[in-house]
Amino acid sequence: MAKVKLTRVNKEEEKKTEVKGQVRFSDAVQARVEELIGRTGSRGEAVQVRCKILEGRDQNKIIRRNVKGPVQLGDILMLRETEIEAKQLNKGGRGVA
Repeated sequence: MAKVKLTRVNKEEEKKTEVKGQVRFSDAVQARVEELIGRTGSRGEAVQVRCKILEGRDQNKIIRRNVKGPVQLGDILMLRETEIEAKQLNKGGRGVA
């Protein structure tokens, strides 16, 4: 019960320090799209890409990510985290057993 009370105090303190109309941005890391792998999602609304991390702790690491929206080779993505990688796409399709 004391834990819940501490959490409420922390949230109230955060609200006091916030200025109305101020925008807070989270840190992001740049990554360049190296390869378009294929479409994913239940309706194909996302594209799976291979991207190379350009800065930060995982610099020069190549990871697989799902991107929603228009994307092409050479685009720069702003990633909030670089540890999690998207699952590999299945090569099967409709009607394949």
